[in-house]
Amino acid sequence: MQRVAQDWLVLDLTHGSGAALGITTGLQFLPLLLFGLYGGVLADRYRKRRVLMVTQAVMGTLALGLGILAVTGTAQVWHVYALAFGLGLATVVDNPTRQTFAVEMVGPADLSNAIALNSAIFNMARILGPAVAGVLIAAIGTGPVFLVNAGSFGAVLLGLYLMREEELHLKAPVPRAKGQLREGLRYVRQRRDLVMVLLMVLFVAAFGMNFQMTTALMSRQVFHSGASSFGLASTALAVGALSGSLLAARRRNLRMRLLFAAATAFAVLEIATGLMPDYISFLVLLVPTGMALLTFNTAANAVMQLSVPAEMRGRVMGLYMLVFAGSSPIGSPLIGWLAEVFGARSSLIIGGVVSLVAVLGVIAVMAPRPALDAVRGARLRELLATR
Repeated sequence: MQRVAQDWLVLDLTHGSGAALGITTGLQFLPLLLFGLYGGVLADRYRKRRVLMVTQAVMGTLALGLGILAVTGTAQVWHVYALAFGLGLATVVDNPTRQTFAVEMVGPADLSNAIALNSAIFNMARILGPAVAGVLIAAIGTGPVFLVNAGSFGAVLLGLYLMREEELHLKAPVPRAKGQLREGLRYVRQRRDLVMVLLMVLFVAAFGMNFQMTTALMSRQVFHSGASSFGLASTALAVGALSGSLLAARRRNLRMRLLFAAATAFAVLEIATGLMPDYISFLVLLVPTGMALLTFNTAANAVMQLSVPAEMRGRVMGLYMLVFAGSSPIGSPLIGWLAEVFGARSSLIIGGVVSLVAVLGVIAVMAPRPALDAVRGARLRELLATR
């Protein structure tokens, strides 16, 4: 809700500037690009429940501040820029901590399903929030949406407070030591499979997953509609996302094959969505697009968490969240600029093309090459025979 209301407020203050919208999104995720790895170190070092209570309180306060500015009519673009950057700083620590906290709430037998469900809920919030916000903006205005969001953090904090810590599956925090950040990076660098997943997530997240911005631009500039139509577009994406999250969460094992299939389907569907001639067909195609997107995100998250040891999970997920969310400062301003130069449709089409090329490249690198291996084996046997 915060993201959509924030984007709509920027569009109102700047009379529909896609570049300003991209800058706002970039500033919100810039702290992840700068400090995201340190957030993972803190997630491994401290009790996750207590860390989350601090970060959630900070995020609620920032939402309250922006809501007061918007309601009183004193909000300016630089206010939004500053508060978006502050929200990004809190998210640096909140994201890896929240992702890995799910593991502490369940036993080992339910670990795979818990990670899938947590990832599904996390990504569903990214899509359901805009759907609700679009409707509320049309009904009560942008400012009150920020206030509603600020109030919702009270429920989050209450839920964290009421948890019985003795029933959690706590892992001993990693003691403070030098070189922990380098240790995490070195571990991931030595895992070729993790590197390939991160590369794929990097391009898809940076160029393909800008729906809060692209659907707003499509609704306003292509189909010439208002916030209510933007909310319907977000709802259509959320319907598909719900199906995708259930598809991923019901699987006990989320394999690389599902990850590749979902990423390819998402890229192709995003291109097709940008080519839709009217608003109705645009809405219809957003449903399978959301399904493929959530399946991809959930599978990528689960693959990363399930394949690493517990003492390394925070740092690995800090790197994952850096790539997943911190890539927006690179992709969002560029996509916003392309929308201004070539039109709103290009923001979806180009994003889908870049995502597809990246996914096919990773598949080509990861795919087995039996024919090449056979040739190399034959040459090796010939060499040994001559000796």
